[in-house]
Amino acid sequence: MGDGSVVPRLGNMKALLGIVAGAGASYGLYKLISGQVFKKPKKNPHNESPSVKSSQQGGIKLRPGSLLAKVSGLDVVCARPDDATSSPNKLELHHLKMLLSRLQTIDDVSNRAQFLLTLGNAAAFTNQIRELEGIPVIAGFLSDPAPEVRVQALNALNNLCMNIQNQEQIKLYVPQVLELIEMSAVNSDLQLGALRLLTNLSVTDKHQHLLKGSVTLLLSLLVVSSEALQVQTLKVLVNLSSNPDMMDDIVQAQAPASVLLLFDERTSPAVLLRLLTFVGNLKAWRPSAQVADELRLKQDCLFRVMLDESSQLHGKLVRLLSHPAGEIQAQ
Repeated sequence: MGDGSVVPRLGNMKALLGIVAGAGASYGLYKLISGQVFKKPKKNPHNESPSVKSSQQGGIKLRPGSLLAKVSGLDVVCARPDDATSSPNKLELHHLKMLLSRLQTIDDVSNRAQFLLTLGNAAAFTNQIRELEGIPVIAGFLSDPAPEVRVQALNALNNLCMNIQNQEQIKLYVPQVLELIEMSAVNSDLQLGALRLLTNLSVTDKHQHLLKGSVTLLLSLLVVSSEALQVQTLKVLVNLSSNPDMMDDIVQAQAPASVLLLFDERTSPAVLLRLLTFVGNLKAWRPSAQVADELRLKQDCLFRVMLDESSQLHGKLVRLLSHPAGEIQAQ
């Protein structure tokens, strides 16, 4: 692609970087220009509140004169990131429009991933991305043949999901996100990215009904995944179980009996605490005698595995009263 297709160069980096606010899009846009990578603080794994996921990954390097170097119309330069101002209101839509347009024409896998990373980090400009119809563009890469591109698409949608208006568009892709969880390798970045997106989408009860059919999938994932994936899966389950309107679907879902093995002192405290929170939400539900009898007829349903009087969970909960962590004893 020749220089003639690139927007005119700006004489001052502040013209582009000065419109970027904080530690979101400034990193992404600056990396496209300068190729420098900035490390961001790690998120506290115990934080249950919605959060913006930094999808920055190593290994993506820029070459002077490459497409990524030219995407903003500027040469690769060594400007300081602290030259940027903190006013997000000066952003011109054509900057984001250019990124979205170029994204759809890139053949190189690493370049597609880098463009999605940049858009994902542009959390300060979430409204503009939606107005430019960027959400369907980004979601289109959920079916990209390259796993790393699909991961970056999930991360970008996760960050955009922090905006309530964006959720109205992102919810349309829930079936595709669930399919990624089911079809991807266990403990893969794809599963983790998909679960992060579902966590943010299920924080309020507005879109939780879209996950009614996913409870069995989530429970099955608990018994085969790593700690990081178990924690993220439980965040979704805790969100769903906090909604009384979801309880009928949750208790009827099939549950692997092996999930009870997690109620053990040897289980990671981060997992066990959230697992107990999930069970606490379940036990707050009080079925009528008729409903309970009907549920007992459903083999392997969650009610029989975890809530029925014959469940082995009750004895396991008693033993956890002697857990060395006071927080787990209390829960």
